[in-house]
Amino acid sequence: MHPSAALDRIKPSPTLAITSRVFELKAQGIDVIGLGAGEPDFDTPDFVKEAAIKAIRDGKTKYTNVDGTPELKAAIVAKFSRDNGLYYATNQITVNVGGKHTLFNAMVATLDAGDEVIVPAPYWVSYPDVVLFTGGVPVIVPAGADQHYKISPAELEAAITPKTKWLILNSPSNPTGAAYSATELRALGEVLIRHPHVWVLADDMYEHILYDDFEFATIAQVCPELYDRTLTMNGCSKAYAMTGWRIGYAGGPAWLIKAMGKLQSQSTSNPCSIAQAAAVAALNGDQSFLRERNAAFQARRDLVVSMLNQTNGMTCPRPEGAFYVYPEFSALIGKRTPKGVVIDNDETMVAYLLDEARVAAVQGAAFGLSPAMRISYATSENLLREACERIQTACAAVS
Repeated sequence: MHPSAALDRIKPSPTLAITSRVFELKAQGIDVIGLGAGEPDFDTPDFVKEAAIKAIRDGKTKYTNVDGTPELKAAIVAKFSRDNGLYYATNQITVNVGGKHTLFNAMVATLDAGDEVIVPAPYWVSYPDVVLFTGGVPVIVPAGADQHYKISPAELEAAITPKTKWLILNSPSNPTGAAYSATELRALGEVLIRHPHVWVLADDMYEHILYDDFEFATIAQVCPELYDRTLTMNGCSKAYAMTGWRIGYAGGPAWLIKAMGKLQSQSTSNPCSIAQAAAVAALNGDQSFLRERNAAFQARRDLVVSMLNQTNGMTCPRPEGAFYVYPEFSALIGKRTPKGVVIDNDETMVAYLLDEARVAAVQGAAFGLSPAMRISYATSENLLREACERIQTACAAVS
């Protein structure tokens, strides 16, 4: 017995591996600042917790519909209408065990061996691996810091072939925080309109974490011509600090939603009934707490961007959203640490920062664009300041 060929095509999540390493070091009493986690440090809002407690007391502890309760689907329909001007019927809504599950269901339900999926880089680590798992082919389109980590219409056009089935578009982005404006999305959409065989998975997970009055838009909203071939994906994890509750969802064509439900019926079945009740409260409840949290995130972003841009050899674009920055450090490649180790790639750099500065970040190679690293600023300003000072000291010692 040996692992399947499908499993051999993928690797464990690098971001989760970094988080595990930080837990190990802290358990050993080592003072390490972990900037690798992809989750808010804020707690789930109390009104959401209370809804979950009430659901338990009311006995909502049984199986639900495979891909979501009627109450949650209705809340998602209302959310898409309210926030995005997108109108779906409940049979166009799927509820899954987190956004990663939504992605997995969509790709497994639609891809055959050899089908191509365009994945702009830097990308969330799971996109290419899920495509590879299905036997599909990820087509990576890199966009560097000089492009603010966003692909151009010409680059999208050049990547499309007769085998292209999907474009995955994540805005605001994990790992860069870069967000596409409505104008930029429309320009990409004009390309896709000319290629009717290409579908779009719009990953809007960080929709509500935005700065500097940036106005969020999603592609089916600005390009209604693409509505019938767009899966608009979102979830409760980031905006509502509900990562552990595992609720992702999407809106799209009824046939695709049905296909994803068929797969889910033979895999996980329904998401947790209690988490679904909490998600209803999150989506239907008072959203004003988001402003306060975004203000805190924005102050942290400004601190980190400023300090990293004052760091020897680093360039850090200023993101529009999410809670990550993606500094690049090509100027440090080929230089040596005080112990004589040559910094030949971003994995060496991240290892140096962990071993010498006791700061954990995730190497850019995990996200498909090097030399760079992802830093999450979902932690206190004091810790972020200390972490950036440690990074500055470590980079100043490189020669």
